[in-house]
Amino acid sequence: MGCTSCATGANGQPKGCKNNGTCGTDGCNKLTVFDWLSNMQLPANMEPFNAAEVRFKNGRKEFFQNSENLSLSIGDIVATEASPGHDIGIVTLTGELVRVQMKKKRAPLKTEALPKIYRKATQKDIDIWQGVRDKEANVQKRSREIAIRHGLQMKISDVEFQGDASKVIFYYTAEERVDFRELIKEFARTFHTRIEMKQVGFRQEAARLGGIGSCGRELCCSTWLTDFRSVNTSAARYQQLSLNPQKLAGQCGKLKCCLNYELDTYLEALESFPSTDTKLETEKGSASCQKIDIFKGLLWYAYEKGGMDWHELTAEKANEVIALNKKGKKPLALEEYIVEAPEPKKEPYGDVVGQDSLTRFDKPKTNKKRAKKRKKGKRKTASKSGSPQKNNPKKSGNNPRKKSRNQKPNRNSTKNE
Repeated sequence: MGCTSCATGANGQPKGCKNNGTCGTDGCNKLTVFDWLSNMQLPANMEPFNAAEVRFKNGRKEFFQNSENLSLSIGDIVATEASPGHDIGIVTLTGELVRVQMKKKRAPLKTEALPKIYRKATQKDIDIWQGVRDKEANVQKRSREIAIRHGLQMKISDVEFQGDASKVIFYYTAEERVDFRELIKEFARTFHTRIEMKQVGFRQEAARLGGIGSCGRELCCSTWLTDFRSVNTSAARYQQLSLNPQKLAGQCGKLKCCLNYELDTYLEALESFPSTDTKLETEKGSASCQKIDIFKGLLWYAYEKGGMDWHELTAEKANEVIALNKKGKKPLALEEYIVEAPEPKKEPYGDVVGQDSLTRFDKPKTNKKRAKKRKKGKRKTASKSGSPQKNNPKKSGNNPRKKSRNQKPNRNSTKNE
């Protein structure tokens, strides 16, 4: 979390500020922006930027002009202009950073064209706002039942009431065009309010709902990613990833946005590599590329007749052969260009947690007690076959106190006595 009040409490449990997203730092919300200019004063003869950024449900943010010159700070609940009526939102950013955000989102910088902030919300406004927010889950459930009854191929993913309860917005996703005129009429009869339908893409739906990705972190689209760029399967091919749709697709059902994060680095590294479709012509025969390793800068080529034998070449050596082929020359064989890399020095093993050998469980376990007995037996046999024994009555068996069990008493000797 972004604020210190959401730190860990007793017994490892999250403490939580109990403000439900209305804390002063706004660090618990989606797509939050840290106001690093809040403690800095403006230069002399410079007026503050007369606009504010206001957040609504699920990270929906809009810009409004502060025409009344209200003293606003992050976390204030305000009543903003809407059509019709007014809406209730939370101030997330004020000052010069609002100008930066407007440039980033390509919004008009003229504050006169922006909708207005009427006032700070009263307790009555907050009660009405919280009341309609509590109805959204039930309204979404009923709206889905109505859409299924009409047989429409659409999914209502989210419902948002306006702050004054005069309008409700239904966000839906659909693969094809949907005729929902009869649906809107039934919604108006059922919910007794103005209805607005907004179609969003599958990526925007995942951004609004949020979730945890396969990396174990929150979805990028719901935390910091604001622009959605197209992702193609070529991005996975350049990075040599297996084209498995189950692994490459995110929760939205589309290709993951993170496939574009390192794509530019891979494309820059591939500029020094020859094309994989180019064949190397030699006196021994033509060879085609079988595999490349971008990190090590290596390529593996195999002759057309001997496809099982791969020859490892660096990108520089492969480019040299291609340059000779363009001049009409052919080298004798690819074996001439193979560079034997020196074996890396093995560093001494450090007993670190998690650095054990992966094959440590493959070796059969040995019983330590049996091993000790075997060692003692070998020592005894070595002592018998080697040096003569000392006159030890215990080891030689001449101890008169101990008698053998098989030894029988001599009866004749007893009689003669």
